[in-house]
Amino acid sequence: MNKNLAIGADIGGSHISCAAVDLSTNRVLRETLVGKEVNNQAQAFQIISVWSDAVAETLSKVPADSVKGIGFAMPGPFDYVKGISYIKGVAKYENLYGFNIGDAILSSLEMPEDFGVRFMNDVSGFAVGEATAGKGVGYDRVMCVTLGTGLGSAFTGNKIPIVDGPDVPKLGCVYYIPYEKGIADDYFSTRWFIGKYKELTGKELKGVKELAALAGKDKIADGLFTKFGNDLAVFLAPYLKKFSAEILIIGGNISFAYDRFGSVFEKQLRKEGWTEKVTLSELKEDAALLGSAFLFDESFWRDVQHALPLM
Repeated sequence: MNKNLAIGADIGGSHISCAAVDLSTNRVLRETLVGKEVNNQAQAFQIISVWSDAVAETLSKVPADSVKGIGFAMPGPFDYVKGISYIKGVAKYENLYGFNIGDAILSSLEMPEDFGVRFMNDVSGFAVGEATAGKGVGYDRVMCVTLGTGLGSAFTGNKIPIVDGPDVPKLGCVYYIPYEKGIADDYFSTRWFIGKYKELTGKELKGVKELAALAGKDKIADGLFTKFGNDLAVFLAPYLKKFSAEILIIGGNISFAYDRFGSVFEKQLRKEGWTEKVTLSELKEDAALLGSAFLFDESFWRDVQHALPLM
């Protein structure tokens, strides 16, 4: 049988999503989609067990001999070549530190050692998915940002993540870059919205969705969205210009509130001298599934390997 499928798996802070992807059409097979909640504070074997169960459920929905392998879109720090987690100092997956995830998954699934398991940074996976089958199709130089619990970002050129060189910041992302009293990740994230609203009102909200519901009725909420849009544009514009980005694609949970800050954001980008296209992801979570599965497109795999050690 022609091996035209790969399993894409997206590892979130508290969940895993996985599905089979048809590499001949760049299409997620919706009937194979599996999602499971994960306790990111659990012991390593428990986390691996949940991940393996999800992948096994997806594998059970397709002919085994049609699958090339499993691609994981993983948060860092992570050795994307050897498959070893180095997440430490954050409140998630710390018990996986030093574990070879690829070996653990293969063992748990009882798969042969030569069955493919490959890894890529989660936001890079999102960007590759968008460049391959989303809003980035038809563009060479694409920047993606995911706005949520943190500020994710990635640059792609001809669908390949660009993680070094003069056109992009070190590591090919911007979350760590100093900004005001901290780093960009502190300000362009859910925790900034929640923290700032509590500071100004004394009220604690669960997330940006609740804040967006107040917009139009609450001047403080309106002001926070305006400040967020302005500041994000001022911050991103130099990197968009330096990279000569042809399009900016926005994803993540905060993007669902884009109507609250988008017009301010785009207007400020133009003032800063970047006038190309801004668009929201339509693939959403599917983007990372597609991108991670695309690790088994042999042409892409050949071209991306040099970037993996630098992610």
